[in-house]
Amino acid sequence: MKKVLFVFGTRPEAIKMAPLILKIKKTSAFEVRVCVTGQHRTMLDQVLKFFNILPDFDLNLMRPGQTLADITSDSIKGIASILSKDYDPDFVIVQGDTTTALGGAIGGFYFKKKVVHIEAGLRSHNKFSPFPEEMNRVLITKMTDIHFAPTRQAYDNLLSEGVCRDTVFNVGNTVIDALFLGLENLKTNGHLDIGKKFPFLSEGGRSILVTGHRRENFGTPFENICYALKEIAEKNEDVQIIYPVHLNPNVIEPVRRILGNSERIHLTEPLDYPCLIWLLNRSYLVVTDSGGIQEEAPALGKPVIVMRDVTERMEGVDAGTAVLVGTKKEKIFSKCQQLLTDKSEYQRMARSVNPYGDGDSCRRITSILETQ
Repeated sequence: MKKVLFVFGTRPEAIKMAPLILKIKKTSAFEVRVCVTGQHRTMLDQVLKFFNILPDFDLNLMRPGQTLADITSDSIKGIASILSKDYDPDFVIVQGDTTTALGGAIGGFYFKKKVVHIEAGLRSHNKFSPFPEEMNRVLITKMTDIHFAPTRQAYDNLLSEGVCRDTVFNVGNTVIDALFLGLENLKTNGHLDIGKKFPFLSEGGRSILVTGHRRENFGTPFENICYALKEIAEKNEDVQIIYPVHLNPNVIEPVRRILGNSERIHLTEPLDYPCLIWLLNRSYLVVTDSGGIQEEAPALGKPVIVMRDVTERMEGVDAGTAVLVGTKKEKIFSKCQQLLTDKSEYQRMARSVNPYGDGDSCRRITSILETQ
């Protein structure tokens, strides 16, 4: 029986790890332990509860006023303590590009464990965008023994960097597995209850789901985004914009100042995962600067407008499920208006094939790990 230690700390990691943890636990080939760092405390716990996952180790490392250096060093030390005293796994599995993922990879490397990277190979080729995620990805790759790429482009990125072909596998993205599993859970456990949380949504209106929190958009770019959203709401009477606002003051201030009194724009607290996927499934289109939702939305036929100058998820842009518009007000507004008024363009994007997977990634990963 192979021993596995999952390491994660943020909500996006938990979402993408959850279906894989559940899948691997169902097999007799593995002994599974879960370590969380608590990098996103409340949002992380919500996901764990939704998927019924109980951590074996909880570092609970977040403290007020922490820097990236603090989080990185505390993650490494906490994971190293587990590997030296509490658990001796064959595999240390990390996901994506967070500071926790970097700490988990370094810890696994220091103790000469096989490091497994889920969602490997994403690249923007700009070390400061996204920051610090792009450099985290590159560093994790150097310490990884088994790379699970979510797309062909990510697979090719790794090979172009000299990673051994025998260690790289194109398996799709586990976020699609999580999305389908989550929506299935909602059908049987609370679909109607979630709907009651959004009484402002009219039955006949079209909903635009907005997510925005990227560091590189702080300041003027965020103001541009807000003014574009305001104009979209003013020009389209049947449109409702739902914006779960990130708790960072650099986001809250411009959003509330510019959008706080706008009719048909509903600012909410950050949403738990069940509410988010419920809204995503109900939405007409998505406007975002986030990462994971660029992968989830196309699985449900929702066009994605990406408010960034560069994205490490170019597969969606190339496939036609997403469009990159930057952070200029005019461009954001123009593309939204096109999708709201041009049915053929909307259908072209909505019907494009999602390049990020088919919901069967966890089975593929589990089968491969059984042979390693």
